[in-house]
Amino acid sequence: MPGVEVIKSHLKNIPETPGVYLMMAEDGKVLYVGKARSLKKRVSNYTAPEKNTERIRVMISQVANVEILTTNSEMEALLLEGNLIKKHYPRYNILLKDDKSFPYILITGDNDYPMIVKHRGARVRKGEYFGPFASADSVHKTIATLQRSFLLRICSDSIFASRKRPCLEYQIKRCSAPCVGKIGKEEYGKLVEQAKDLLLGRESNLQSELAAKMEAASARMDYEEAAQYRDRIKAISQVRAFQLINLRSIKDADVIAVYSREGIACVQVTFFRAGQNFGSKSFFPAHLDDNLDAEISSAFLSQFYRFNVPPPEIIINSHPEDEEILTAALSEIAGRKVNIIVPSRGDKLALINDVQAKAKEALERKIHEEATQKTLYGELAKRFNFEQPPERIEVFDNSHIMGTNAIGAMIVATPDGFLKNAYRKFNIQSEITPGDDYGMLREVLVRRYGRLKKEHPVQERGIWPDMILIDGGAAHLKVAEEVFADLGINDVPVICIAKGPDRNAGREIFHIPGKPPFNFERNDAVLYLLQRLRDEAHRFAISSHRVRRGKAITKSELDEIDGIGVKRKKALLGYFGSVKAIRDASFEDLLKAPGIEKKIARVIYDRLHG
Repeated sequence: MPGVEVIKSHLKNIPETPGVYLMMAEDGKVLYVGKARSLKKRVSNYTAPEKNTERIRVMISQVANVEILTTNSEMEALLLEGNLIKKHYPRYNILLKDDKSFPYILITGDNDYPMIVKHRGARVRKGEYFGPFASADSVHKTIATLQRSFLLRICSDSIFASRKRPCLEYQIKRCSAPCVGKIGKEEYGKLVEQAKDLLLGRESNLQSELAAKMEAASARMDYEEAAQYRDRIKAISQVRAFQLINLRSIKDADVIAVYSREGIACVQVTFFRAGQNFGSKSFFPAHLDDNLDAEISSAFLSQFYRFNVPPPEIIINSHPEDEEILTAALSEIAGRKVNIIVPSRGDKLALINDVQAKAKEALERKIHEEATQKTLYGELAKRFNFEQPPERIEVFDNSHIMGTNAIGAMIVATPDGFLKNAYRKFNIQSEITPGDDYGMLREVLVRRYGRLKKEHPVQERGIWPDMILIDGGAAHLKVAEEVFADLGINDVPVICIAKGPDRNAGREIFHIPGKPPFNFERNDAVLYLLQRLRDEAHRFAISSHRVRRGKAITKSELDEIDGIGVKRKKALLGYFGSVKAIRDASFEDLLKAPGIEKKIARVIYDRLHG
C-alpha cells in the first residue's frame, strides 16, 4: 500500500514527544488529525493497516505526506488537535457536525436599567449569563415569559436612549417603560433581581414573597397590582415547565450519553444549571465505523467544549479515552476544576440511564428518517436517470429589490439533511443591468464553479455536486449550459424549477437539457423534496439580502457624509437610535446630539434632505 510506505519514510524523523500529526492527501488536503503522547510510537501504528478499522485503512491508502507539530504536553496536543479539526474538517476524523455555541440569556450590567436579551458567542458584554439552553426557541419562550411577568426592557441601548414616549411594549403591558421614567431605578432593579432569582432556581422564596404581596394588594382592592403579582407567580410555573427532571444532587452539570449501533452513534446532552433542566440536544457525529464509545466520547468532548464553557461536572455514561488529559484540558478552558463522572449508582445513574434512553430513541428516529430520505434520493435518481442517488445537491437562487443590493445564494443538501456550513452567498460584483436575473446567475455560476474547478480539478464525489438545482426557467437553464460549456464542465446534471401557472406550489415546471418541460403530480414525494430544496435556497437568499440591505442603508446615508467619522456616527446613532430617526430629526434636534456642532449639523441635515 503506497500510503504505508509514505508513513514509513517519515518515521525516522518523527520524535518520541507529545504532539499532533496530520495525514495529508496528494492534493495537500488534510485527511486525518491525531494527537499522541509519543508521536513516533503512535504514527508507527499506521504502518500495519490490518490492525486498524476499515475507515482508517482507507485513509492510510490515500496518505501522500505526514506533517508533525510537537507540543510541550499531552494537554497542549489535545487542545491543538481540536483547533486543527475545526480548521480542516478532515474527512476521516470523527466530527461533531453541529459545532456552534449554545444560546444564553443575558441580563446586561452596563446600564442603570438592564435589558434581557438572547446571547450567543463570546461573553464580552458586562452582565449575568444564564444557560446554556438547548435551543433558541427555549430562550425566546423564557425571555417572553420573563418580559411579560417582570416588565423588563428588550430594546437596544441606542433605542432606549432616544425614546421620547413609551413604545408599544409598554402599551401591551410587556415593559415598564424605564426609558421615559415610568418606573424608578430602585423599583426596576427589584424586578431585575426577581427575574434573576427565577433563572438561578431560587424561586421558592420568590414565590412566597410574591404570594404575600398579591394578597396584600388584593386586600386593599388594588386588583391591577394583584394581577401583576399573579402573572409573576404564573411565570415561575412556566419556567419550571422546562425542568423535565429536578434532582437536588445536580446543580451545574452536563449529562451526556453515547449510544451507538451499526457504525452510527447519537450523543445526547442535557443541560442543568442552578438545579434547573435547560433542555436536551441530540448530536450525530460523522465518520464513524466500528469506533468504541470511549473514542466517540473523547472526540465529542474535545470538540464540543471548544465552543461551550464546561460546567463543574460532566456526567457521562462511558469513560472517554485519555480521560485524565481531557479533564485537565477542560479545566483549563473553564478556568476552574471540571470533573468527568461516570456514575455507578444513585440519582446520577438513574439520570444517565434516562438520557441514554433518549439517545437510543433519537438514533432510531434518525435511522428511520435517513432511510426515508435515502429512499427519496434514490427515487429522485430514477426520475432524472442518474446512475446513482446524489450525495450532494447544490441549489441556487438570487435576491434583490429593484436590482439593488443583489445577492446570489447557494445552499447544499445531502441525504443526511442540509449542510449549512457549506452555504455560500455571492455579492453581485459585475456591472449588469439592475434586476438582470440571468446576468446575476451567470456571475454566481462562473465564480462558484470556476473556483471549484481550480481548487479541485478532479471531480471528487462529495466535493463536487452530483446535481445542480436552479430556481428559474428555460432561460436560466440556457445561461447555466453556456457557463458550463465555457468552463469545460459537461457531466454535472442541471435542473431548473420554475413556478407554474399563477405561481401555484405543486404546479412547478421543470427544465432539463435536451428534453421538453414537464411537471410532477401534485402529491409526488420527489416534487415535495425539490420544493423543500428550492424554498431553503430562497429563504437563505432573502435573509442574506436583508443583511446586506441593512448595512447598505446605514452606510449610504451616514458614511458618505463628509466630516462624519466613526466617532460622530456612533454618537448620532446612540442619541437618535436609527438612521431613520436621524433623517427625520430637525436641524435643532441634530444640534442636541453630543459632538455635533452647528456646521456639521447643517452638512448632515442638507445631505439627508437633498
